[in-house]
Amino acid sequence: MGRGVSMLTMAHAAWAAVRYTVVVPLLHVAVYLCAAMSLMLFVERLYMGIVGAVLWLNRRRLRRRSKVDDSDDLEAGAGAEKPMVLVQIPMFNEKQVYRLSIGAACCLWWPSEKLVIQVLDDSTDGAVRSLVEAECRRWASKGVRVHYENRSNRNGYKAGAMREGLKKGYVKDCQFVAVFDADFQPDADFLRRTVPLLQADPAVALVQARWRFINADECILTRIQEMSLDYHFSVEQEVGSACHAFFGFNGTAGVWRVQALADAGGWKDRTTVEDMDLAVRASMRGWKFVFAGDIKVRNELPSTFKAYRYQQHRWSCGPANLMRKMFWEIVTSRQVSAWKKLHVLYGFFFVRKVVAHLVTFLFYCVVIPACVLVQGDVRLPKYVAMYVPAVITLLNAVCTPRSWHLLVFWILFENVMSMHRSKATIIGLLEASRANEWVVTEKLGSTTATTTMAAKKKKSQNQGFHTAEIVLGICLLYCAIYDIIFGHDHFYVYLLMQSAAAFVIGLDYVGSQ
Repeated sequence: MGRGVSMLTMAHAAWAAVRYTVVVPLLHVAVYLCAAMSLMLFVERLYMGIVGAVLWLNRRRLRRRSKVDDSDDLEAGAGAEKPMVLVQIPMFNEKQVYRLSIGAACCLWWPSEKLVIQVLDDSTDGAVRSLVEAECRRWASKGVRVHYENRSNRNGYKAGAMREGLKKGYVKDCQFVAVFDADFQPDADFLRRTVPLLQADPAVALVQARWRFINADECILTRIQEMSLDYHFSVEQEVGSACHAFFGFNGTAGVWRVQALADAGGWKDRTTVEDMDLAVRASMRGWKFVFAGDIKVRNELPSTFKAYRYQQHRWSCGPANLMRKMFWEIVTSRQVSAWKKLHVLYGFFFVRKVVAHLVTFLFYCVVIPACVLVQGDVRLPKYVAMYVPAVITLLNAVCTPRSWHLLVFWILFENVMSMHRSKATIIGLLEASRANEWVVTEKLGSTTATTTMAAKKKKSQNQGFHTAEIVLGICLLYCAIYDIIFGHDHFYVYLLMQSAAAFVIGLDYVGSQ
């Protein structure tokens, strides 16, 4: 009995020594680090929020201006004045959506002799290849210049397909190239509204349109994505276009000047964000970008958590990896100002693509729970724990007022997702395994009742557990219970909600149901 008590006393003394010599000092450093990163993110969000508000007010003042009449008959004599345009549609085993994208591209209002449609099909499924090729032949029989291209390999993935497509002899006279992913459906007037912006200013390399989500109301997962992406388009890209003539190309729903694309070195496949890679290189060559927020292209959001997680891995890992590879190239560029270099390296890459992910996970999923376990030894400043995060959250959510009632769950969901985004960011920075992993986002192609029922059936068959989220939920629940018993700062309120969110996600109840 005495020996057991002695061992318990020794264990307690050993933990106390580790606690006060290792754990507490590390937590103090983590708190200061989180405070610094939170303030960086706060300043960047506040700056963009102020500029975005000014731009919104200016648009309201200009809204009363007369609209330009673009009702010219393109097919009746105006074709000679229009430039040659190539439309590229890269796809990979897109059985559910290939008809939508090809049909929308073939129905664009543009002189038929000045429009070339190029379907870049890397499908490995022979049945899908046959369907896509048959669809191209069907439109070709109607007089549309549509070309079906299929490679024997997937070298370079999407970037490799588009690079090879630009080498075809029938596109040599094209001055502009529009890019649409397989689930994107442009309106018929898309080229009539975007190409003139490129023609008006020879220094403009890219016109990027906004995305419009056809399935935003399908489930809570798609509503959450809508909130995040609305901020990206309404603030990040709007401000980047107005203040710096730079933003990251979204890889689709945009029109490039072929000359600028070639001047920047063309498509490269060194990262999984070939679109951002091209945009940064073109910007460092002095080209300007225009964001056309009033032009919206229909597309589909991933409606299963598995598909969304793969997408977010690519979107988080790729930019971090690209920053690593282009850092000195940006620093040594002589064709842009130091201010623009600072914006790209600090604002665009470091704060948005690295700090935003790391601080969310480190603070909400590590530091707060750890502080609960060392009651009283580490205090969180209120501005770090409450005020700064609250303002950042409100600035992010202001662009989607219809979903404000989901704000709490959106915060909790983003905190859980930060675990995956932080991991992907570190993988990209270190160029570790999975740095170049490319998984095509699964698409369903419609929100009709039939497709939705099929999605539900598939969901019920494949529904499983996400281990990482469940483990996170267990850890947070333990910290919440510990805080209820021993704590005095009421962190258990947050920890219980965050734990519940982790369990909901871990049990796969956020996607199509």
